[in-house]
Amino acid sequence: MNLPKEVGKTAREMGKSFALAESVTGGLAASLVTDVPGSSRYFFASFVTYSNESKVNVLGVNEDTLLRYGAVSAQVAKQMASGARRVAGSDVGASCTGIAGPGGATDAKPIGLVYFAVDDGTRVFSEKQIFYGDRWAIKSQAAIRMLELVNSALKGKKASRGRSHREPAD
Repeated sequence: MNLPKEVGKTAREMGKSFALAESVTGGLAASLVTDVPGSSRYFFASFVTYSNESKVNVLGVNEDTLLRYGAVSAQVAKQMASGARRVAGSDVGASCTGIAGPGGATDAKPIGLVYFAVDDGTRVFSEKQIFYGDRWAIKSQAAIRMLELVNSALKGKKASRGRSHREPAD
């Protein structure tokens, strides 16, 4: 079964809805979800908040958090996920923020760094991943991981970190 269909099946079986807040993926995860017919029953919204201003104005991310930790941080990812859940009125909110390259990296925040967060209404957790490849590969891997996290949250559990820090292929 493909992942977007699996997420839809889980959402229907659990009677839950979700919303996404995407930065690094630019709406790719939402595109995958909406490829599944009938996804409007459980997929409430996606917010592509690429700029810091949109993170603040649309999702309610705290400006001080952005200034202190930067847009690519666990703290901002958590606030994005909570904002998506709150604004959409969904059961689960998930987010991703990162650096797809080829520019924008620093020593502390390399290309491929992505922070994810999920707010399931009772807890908010984040995950850090480093993906490898070109811009498209990083965005694609991030979108897939985001949907894996959503699927786990819909089931009521925190996802395993089995895919963390993947190494580049030879």
